[in-house]
Amino acid sequence: LLKAMRHFNPTFRFIAPDELKMPGEYKLEFNKYGIKSAEYSDFTEETIAGADILYMTRVQRERFTDIMEYERVKNIYILHNKMLENTRPNLRILHPLPRVYEIAYDVDDNPKAYYFQQAKNGLFTRQAILCDVLGIGLQYVL
Repeated sequence: LLKAMRHFNPTFRFIAPDELKMPGEYKLEFNKYGIKSAEYSDFTEETIAGADILYMTRVQRERFTDIMEYERVKNIYILHNKMLENTRPNLRILHPLPRVYEIAYDVDDNPKAYYFQQAKNGLFTRQAILCDVLGIGLQYVL
C-alpha cells in the first residue's frame, strides 16, 4: 500500500497504542519516498478530521506479549458515529472485516462507511482472479 500510495502525495496519520506503533523500517520507507506521516496514540475527532480515508483495523490481541496491555487498550480505539460529524464530506471508512469492537454499529448507516462496499468489491476481485486462473473468459461469466 505504501509503495502504491506514494504516487498520490499522501499524508498518513497512524493512530495506535505505543505497543503497536509503526515499525522503524516502514518509517524509513516513508522518508525514502518523501511520504509525510504523523503518529498519534489518541483516537479523537481531531486526529481524523482532515482525513480522506480512514482505514481501521481491530486492536489485535495476538500482537501483544502482555495480555494486560491488550485489555488496557482494546476498547480505546472505537469509532462512533458522533466522531464523524466534523470530518470531510468525502471521507471513506475502510476496514478489512470482520470487526470486533472498533467500529460501533451506529456507523454502519453513515454514508461515509464504505467497508461493506469494500468487502463486495473484494468478492468481485477474487472472482475475477479465479476466472483468470481457471481460464474462464468473460463470455461465460456475463
